[in-house]
Amino acid sequence: MTTPATLPAPDTIAQQHSEQLLSLIHDEIDRAGGKITFAQYMHLCLYAPGLGYYSAGSQKLGQHGDFTTAPEISPLFSRTFAHHIKDVLQQLDTPNILEFGAGSGKMAATILSELADNNCLPEKYYIIEVSADLQDRQHRTVQELCPQLADKVVWLSQFPTDFVGVVLANEVCDAMPVHIVHFKQGDIFERYIERGNGALQWCDAELSHANLASHSAEIQNLIESDYLTEINLAAEAWLHTIADNLQQGAVFICDYGYPKADYYHPQRSEGTLMCYFQHQAHADPLILQGLQDITAHVDFTLLAQTASDNSLDVAGFQSQADFLLAGGIVELNLAENLDDFAMLQQASEIKQLTLPSTMGEKFKVLTLSKNLDQLLARCQLADRRYTL
Repeated sequence: MTTPATLPAPDTIAQQHSEQLLSLIHDEIDRAGGKITFAQYMHLCLYAPGLGYYSAGSQKLGQHGDFTTAPEISPLFSRTFAHHIKDVLQQLDTPNILEFGAGSGKMAATILSELADNNCLPEKYYIIEVSADLQDRQHRTVQELCPQLADKVVWLSQFPTDFVGVVLANEVCDAMPVHIVHFKQGDIFERYIERGNGALQWCDAELSHANLASHSAEIQNLIESDYLTEINLAAEAWLHTIADNLQQGAVFICDYGYPKADYYHPQRSEGTLMCYFQHQAHADPLILQGLQDITAHVDFTLLAQTASDNSLDVAGFQSQADFLLAGGIVELNLAENLDDFAMLQQASEIKQLTLPSTMGEKFKVLTLSKNLDQLLARCQLADRRYTL
C-alpha cells in the first residue's frame, strides 16, 4: 500500500487490515474476469463483512475519526430537526421515526428528548444500521443521553412495510456505491477497476446496466466531451423501496450535493468523488482500502424525479441553513439560559451549521411527503424546488 506523503501513514494493524480487504478485492476482480465496476469496488471498500470501512470496528466519527457530521457538531442541529419532524408526526395517528445510518446515535437521542419536551413522541424510533460497531455505539449513546426513552429505539435490518411516520437520512446517500461514467469524444464508457502494475488501476469499458445508458443520455446534453461523473443507481433503488413501503408521512434527506444543472457543471469534469482519512480529504479511492471513507455528492434532481415517479410529493428543497432557520435554531439558542462561554460556543456551532462558507450552503435538505393533509410550512422558507 502506498499512501501519499500528505496523508498520515496507517499503523501496522490498520495496514494489515487493509491488505486483507485488498486481497478480497483481487479475488473479486479475478472471479469477474479481470475487472469490476467502481460501484462494486466502492461497496467492498465500505461494506465488505468485517473488512469494509463501515462494517469494521474503527472509529469513524468525531475528533478521532475521519469526518464529523452535523449532529456531532451541535445538539441544536437535531433539536431543530425535531421541530420539522413534529410538523409531520402531529398529522399521523400512529407515528414512528426511522433513521438510516444513525452514526453515533446522538441525533436519535437528541430528537427523542426534544420531542418528549414538546409532548410529541413517536410510537417507535427505528434505526437501520449496517455497522454492528456503530449499532452498539448507538445503543450506548441512547442509554446514556435519554435512558427513560431507550425502549422507544428499535434496530431493524430492512425497511418495514406499510410504514407510517418520518424517514431520516442524514449523510446517507453520499455513502452509497456509485457508478462512474466517462464521456469521451462522443462515446460513453463506464469506469472499471482492474489489476495492473502491482496496484489497482482504472479502465474504461461498456456500460454495465441499462439504466446507466438512459441516465448518461440525459447527462450528455448538459456537458462537454471528456467528462467524468457519478451515477447513483443505489440511491434510486433505495428511494423506490421507501416509496413502495411508506403509507403516510415524510422523508427528510440531508446531504451535500447539487441540483442536476449544477452537478454537471464544467468545473466538475472530474466528478465529485472524495475520500476522507483522519479528517484529511483527497481524491484517490484506489488506496487505503477499508480505512478511508469514500463519498460522492448527491444529485438532488435525480432523487426528486425518482420520488415524483414513485408517488411521493416533493414538499421542499432548501439549503441546510434555511432548513435550520425555518426549524427555529436561533430561537432555541436564545431560549437557553447560558453563561457567556457557553453562549459563544453555541454561536460558533450555529455558524458552522449555517454559514455559506461552512455547511450552510454546501448541504441541502430535500423533503418528500406522502398522504399528508397539511403542507409542511417550514419547508416553504427559501424553497428552491424551482432549481431541481
